[in-house]
Amino acid sequence: MISRLNPRSRRDAYGSKINRAHSPLLAHAIPWGSILLGSLVPLLPIISSAPVVPPMGFVLMVTWRLLRPGLLPLWAGVPLGAFDDLFSGQPFGSGILLFSMALFVIELLEDRLPWRGFWQDWLTAAVVIAAYLAAAAMLSGTAITVIQLTLILPQLLMSVLLFPLFARFVALLDRLRLLRVRKLG
Repeated sequence: MISRLNPRSRRDAYGSKINRAHSPLLAHAIPWGSILLGSLVPLLPIISSAPVVPPMGFVLMVTWRLLRPGLLPLWAGVPLGAFDDLFSGQPFGSGILLFSMALFVIELLEDRLPWRGFWQDWLTAAVVIAAYLAAAAMLSGTAITVIQLTLILPQLLMSVLLFPLFARFVALLDRLRLLRVRKLG
């Protein structure tokens, strides 16, 4: 009788309170929005003689893909790479190609490996980021020499060493994405 008087005490078959659900806007917008905001980092006034700042949009996309495998579809590399191309200074189409290739490579690796762990994700991210930086340097249109390839080493080291921080940040965003909000009505 008390349960009829107090509608908040009703529970479903699984024990959770009713009128609670994930926000579809948060669930879909946070991963895509964080990657797009990461692609805007080249607009910040950071002055250095060599590239030091990690390719944030790409690293965030790789991190989202490794932490939440089913969240980004394989075709997500096309729009995310196109947006990144607009702000990275790379020739248009290089981001589309490299973002899409990275998603395919990660998909192939995860299909073949029987188990996953943090160290494996870190190694996968390191290999994919290194390949991305080398391919982006080759697609930039300049003559590639050994000296120019060594200039991307600080950027590579920063990207690989900061991957655990990126993973922590994406995990925090994922918790925000999965917040339960109260339905009205």
